[in-house]
Amino acid sequence: MNRIITISRQFGSGGRTIGREVAEKLGIPCYDRELINQIAEESGFAKEYIEEHGESTENSGWLAGAFGLDYTEFAGQSNQDKIWFAQCRIIRELAEKGSCVIVGRCADYILKDEQDLLRVFIHSDFDIRAKRIVEQYGETDDAPEKRLKEKDKRRAAYYQVYTDQKWGNALNYDVCLDSGTLGLEKCADIIAKLY
Repeated sequence: MNRIITISRQFGSGGRTIGREVAEKLGIPCYDRELINQIAEESGFAKEYIEEHGESTENSGWLAGAFGLDYTEFAGQSNQDKIWFAQCRIIRELAEKGSCVIVGRCADYILKDEQDLLRVFIHSDFDIRAKRIVEQYGETDDAPEKRLKEKDKRRAAYYQVYTDQKWGNALNYDVCLDSGTLGLEKCADIIAKLY
C-alpha cells in the first residue's frame, strides 16, 4: 500500500520547504507546484490562471461544496469548480501511483479515506512568517502582514467552501507542527520518522 503524506500550511511557515525535505529524506516524490501544471493540462486553464485563482473562492465554488467529491460534470460549473474537480482527480491518481508527499490543495481532505495517510499542518507565529516571506519571497518590509492575512484568509475560505471544514483546525490533521519553534529541519525529521 502507498503511504501518502499531505502537508497543509500557513503562508510563510515553510511548509513547501518541509515537504520537499521530507520527500528527499524518504526518497519519494513531492508534488506541489507540479500539480499546477497537471491541473492546467487537465482543466484547459492557463497555468498562470490556476496559480492566481486555483485556491480562491471567487464565484463561490458552490457546486463542489453542495455535491462534495462528486465528479459528475454539471453545466454551469464555476471555473473554480472545474479546477477543483480536475485537482481531485489528479491528486487521487498520484496517490494511487505511489508513495509521495503532497503539499496543499486540500489533499488532506481529498485523500481522507486513504488507509495509509499522514495529514500534517505546519504553522508558525505571525512575526516569524512575516520575516520569512520578506527573506524568502522578496516581499517588502512595508506590508508583509497584509500579504499574510490575505493569503491565509483565501486558503481558509477555499478550504471551507470545498471541504466544509475549518482550515488549520487540529482535529482535521494527524500532526500539527510549529515551524517557528521547531525549525524547518526538525519538522522534516519528525514527519520523516512518522513515516
